[in-house]
Amino acid sequence: MASISISCLALNFCSPRRNMSGFRRKSYSRQLLMMAKTTEAPPAVRLSAHYPPSEWSDDFLQSLGSNSVTASDNLKENVRNIISKETSPENPLRALELVDDLQRLGISYHYKDEISNVLKMIYTCYFEAHENWNKMSLNLKALGFRLLRQHGYHIPQEIFEDVKDESGGIKDAVCEDVVGLLNLYEASFYAVDDENIMDETREFTSKSLKEKLEKNNIDNESTRMLVSHALELPLYWRVLRFESMWFIEAYKGRSNMIPQLFEFAQLDYNMLQEIHQQDLKHTSRWWAGLAWNQKLKFGRDRLVESFMWSVGVNHEPEFGDIRRNVTKVISMVNVIDDVYDVYGTLDELEQFTEVVRRWDLNAVEGLPEYMKICFLGLNNTVNEMGYHAFINEGSYAVPYVQQLWIDYCEANLMEARWFNSGYTPTFEEYLNNACTTVGLPVSIACPYFLDSNVSIGEELKNVMKWSAVILRVGDDLGTTHVTKHIFL
Repeated sequence: MASISISCLALNFCSPRRNMSGFRRKSYSRQLLMMAKTTEAPPAVRLSAHYPPSEWSDDFLQSLGSNSVTASDNLKENVRNIISKETSPENPLRALELVDDLQRLGISYHYKDEISNVLKMIYTCYFEAHENWNKMSLNLKALGFRLLRQHGYHIPQEIFEDVKDESGGIKDAVCEDVVGLLNLYEASFYAVDDENIMDETREFTSKSLKEKLEKNNIDNESTRMLVSHALELPLYWRVLRFESMWFIEAYKGRSNMIPQLFEFAQLDYNMLQEIHQQDLKHTSRWWAGLAWNQKLKFGRDRLVESFMWSVGVNHEPEFGDIRRNVTKVISMVNVIDDVYDVYGTLDELEQFTEVVRRWDLNAVEGLPEYMKICFLGLNNTVNEMGYHAFINEGSYAVPYVQQLWIDYCEANLMEARWFNSGYTPTFEEYLNNACTTVGLPVSIACPYFLDSNVSIGEELKNVMKWSAVILRVGDDLGTTHVTKHIFL
């Protein structure tokens, strides 16, 4: 059987020590630059954040070989037959475990209809009626809660009320079931607002599993590995492609491993890896042709890290255009952010924003050379992506995409004005503006417009807004910790 190839960019691009930020980790660098600006009065003095160069050259990325891996149709059908045989209503736990394995192995996208039917059957037979809850094992309830909620079913938190005894503590039987505890821990991350039972469950299961690991009270090596992996980072927070790479190797050592699943998961992983490599090679050629990494050396050259974001969001084969467009947009966001935060003077930024606002090629004449390069590269990329979307999807989205970039540049200009005037915005002012400058809306909405004839409605706008808030606040919290460590 083939092994998972990791030599040719198995999407394991970056070590934990590298800066993985595809969008922005700018609070720390901003404070450094603010300190520098107070001592460098002449506005024409150019600053630098001293970003390290990219670790992946275009030559290296273009050299990634092609092994022409194809997933076996026979293996694919064998797995389909296994799903049919192993997912009977008489053994709901086995059916849920198989669905979980398919998802973590990264091959569930081949069997969406089968998985949907299995979950609908499990929900109807066991979870829909409240009187069935107390008849189920902890493992069945916890795994079912997680998978059903993940797929849109409403399962109330009260399903876990019986894990407590009369005194309010956790029942001894619950504490002794390691696999049940692990599934309960993973399920707790699917809580929504004001679900106190789930919040308490997460705290208890986390503490209990840590104690079992420390005291070496988990006999099964495979279970011990899963517990350690979950405590490091819960499944709900993991990137699917990285989880699949880890889980395929972990699955190989399980006593109840199904050989056909393991073999198909290996082949499918390598097949997808080849597709992702082709996407990366395409965007690397675009980046080399754009020449921003050569002409705008003050900016971040983070193509591969940007590509990781796109794979994390859309790894399936049919989303190649979205991956390529997301990578291009994030890469440009990084550099334009550095134009505003690092290199440009306020007068230049006012002028550049006006050119973007007008989106007029004739207006670039008055810009500094580096800004001409920046705007012309942005304009050419937007038009190229828009043309490709029009001839392939019939979607003419260039005006909408231009407006997203206008919004992004105007928000960055607002931050520059605040800084140069010494104005401290209120938290509300800062957050409203930062939801745009964090780069998430333009990075999500541009590819969406370019891949669809449908305009973005209020619901999707809200999703993007609150996603941006989470990213912005999380990013600020991380860099605030670094800043305090250095300066205090």
